[in-house]
Amino acid sequence: MFNLFKEPPSAPRNAISNVNETSVFLEWTVPEETGGRKDLNYNILCRKITLAWNKYEECGSQVRYLPQQKGLRNNSIMVADLLAHTNYTFVVEAVNGVSELTALQHQSVSLNVTTNQAAPSPISAVRKGKTAKNSISVSWQEPDRPNGIILEYEIKYFEKDQETSYTIIKSKETEIIADGLKPSAVYVFLIRARTSAGYGGFSRRFEFETSPFLAASSDQSQAPIIAVSFIVGVILLALVTGFLLSGRRCGYSKAKQDPDEEKMHFHNGHIKFSGIRTYIDPHTYEDPNQAVHEFAKEIDVSCITIERVIGAGEFGEVCSGPLKLPGKREMLVAIKTLKAGYTEKQRREFLGEASIMGQFDHPNIIHLEGVVTKSKPVMIITEYMENGSLDTFLKKNDGQFTVIQLVGMLRGIASGMRYLSDMGYVHRDLAARNILVNGNLVCKVSDFGLSRVLEDDPEAAYTTRGGKIPIRWTAPEAISFRKFTSASDVWSYGIVMWEVMSYGERPYWEMSNQDVIKAVEESYRLPGPMDCPAALYQLMMDCWQKDRNSRPKFEEIVSLLDKLIRNPSSLKTLINSSKRVSNLLVEYGTIESNVYRSVGEWLEAIKMGRYTELFMESGYTTVEVVTQMTSDDLRRVGVNLAGHQKKIISSIQEMRVQMMNGQVQI
Repeated sequence: MFNLFKEPPSAPRNAISNVNETSVFLEWTVPEETGGRKDLNYNILCRKITLAWNKYEECGSQVRYLPQQKGLRNNSIMVADLLAHTNYTFVVEAVNGVSELTALQHQSVSLNVTTNQAAPSPISAVRKGKTAKNSISVSWQEPDRPNGIILEYEIKYFEKDQETSYTIIKSKETEIIADGLKPSAVYVFLIRARTSAGYGGFSRRFEFETSPFLAASSDQSQAPIIAVSFIVGVILLALVTGFLLSGRRCGYSKAKQDPDEEKMHFHNGHIKFSGIRTYIDPHTYEDPNQAVHEFAKEIDVSCITIERVIGAGEFGEVCSGPLKLPGKREMLVAIKTLKAGYTEKQRREFLGEASIMGQFDHPNIIHLEGVVTKSKPVMIITEYMENGSLDTFLKKNDGQFTVIQLVGMLRGIASGMRYLSDMGYVHRDLAARNILVNGNLVCKVSDFGLSRVLEDDPEAAYTTRGGKIPIRWTAPEAISFRKFTSASDVWSYGIVMWEVMSYGERPYWEMSNQDVIKAVEESYRLPGPMDCPAALYQLMMDCWQKDRNSRPKFEEIVSLLDKLIRNPSSLKTLINSSKRVSNLLVEYGTIESNVYRSVGEWLEAIKMGRYTELFMESGYTTVEVVTQMTSDDLRRVGVNLAGHQKKIISSIQEMRVQMMNGQVQI
């Protein structure tokens, strides 16, 4: 017995990893043998695999371990600030108070992971250079973690307290001169970097002031200034008049500058611009072929081999096979084909999705490899996603993932949507069926068939260009008034969260579209999925605010999910059904009196009447007995479909709450 208290523990069990760009969440269960002691803790070893030399390197001091690397008491850890596209090995050691007293090697478990592509970190150091009355020179340092080659920088600046009227400069250098400024005025500068993974976050606000006007020595000395000002005013008036007469309606004007810089000015006026617009709607092109060839690379059909059909799309089959481009390694791709006998309109619409997709470059947006337009069948070639659509994938793997893995999926989707929102782009059909999943559980937004760009006037009523609105995923203002904005995408994202946490359950179950519309208008919301963390359900409810201006932005959603991932204990509090009675979704038109006279009536009310006989045979003959049932009880009765189990349990929880509040008579 004495020796039991002097043995080191066995190795940790069931270790899993979840990669989120350049962060990795590790989780494991306690060792089978703890050595008979209570002082069990864990050490984390991190090694970087150098493929060129086939050896390991220590990860270095720049890597962060949350909460700590050594002496960890809980059985999970977040490792952050890793390098992008890098192979790592993590060793989780289990130790106790006597581990160092024995000659035995520490018992451990190893995990090999590969980090994803990641955007650069925010720029931290910005300096003011030479200042004049109408210009400021600004320089900065490369981000601490570029996570790739910096392609360009985006500099946003505006006069302090005039944030809605701003200028954007794009530059490949780390220094620019902002000109055309007012004398003695304070300007705010924000800078961010872009790699092939997309834009990083903006730097913090840096405030710099221009020089004042120089005082004139006499009235005579001001005459040349007045004359020059008058001439400049006449020239500007002529330029503006010419611009207006040209009939161009554009959101920006290019200034004279270095070839490596691109400058755009946004101003208040009769038309309010919602922000920088880097996405170009291909439907505005007179010749759709021009848009396709501008944004998508033409691939020779000889480089593609179609091996098998993996699905069906709106315009034809979806296949898979290898793509072998000259000088590049062969890769597996997905191939959308346009069926024979298509009309010119169908061809235009089919290739329109490629014109949209080709403008995006982000690790959580499906990547376009290219198109085949010079031979038949016409094809769109994209990266291949091994696990298919998210809704089907979740249904196949019901209950198989940890909460952190699910939150990691949600974080990826939100990151992709943040990117689209930053480009001034609205998806309009965000749903789990339009999210694709690869072998590393990375989720990518796809299917841009219903997508459209934001209107210049955010208050303008939106007119759809065909296609049915997906009612169950669409915000109320988009259904009623065709107001599609990033805020309506946020509503849809809340529904996607619900789909993920319920493992692909159909939103609003068998309710008709009209009943869904009426229920949502009357402030009913979907109930939280079973075993859903309260923090996630609260975020869903925030996304479903009736006032679109009260919903969070995608940037805020990503930030919140990052905090939850870094602090897993915040996800341990699950929804308490007694606290959400006001938000429960009652299937509209099916239960009017909230009085159940029998189990059969209750099951019929929730459209589960097929199970009435099984309930009776198993002894669940009264509603009072039913309210005490668990998931195990349902399986014993014969309710084996996960979706039906969840729906019945959700209804039982509602009855319990209503009984506690005297709302249901039994």
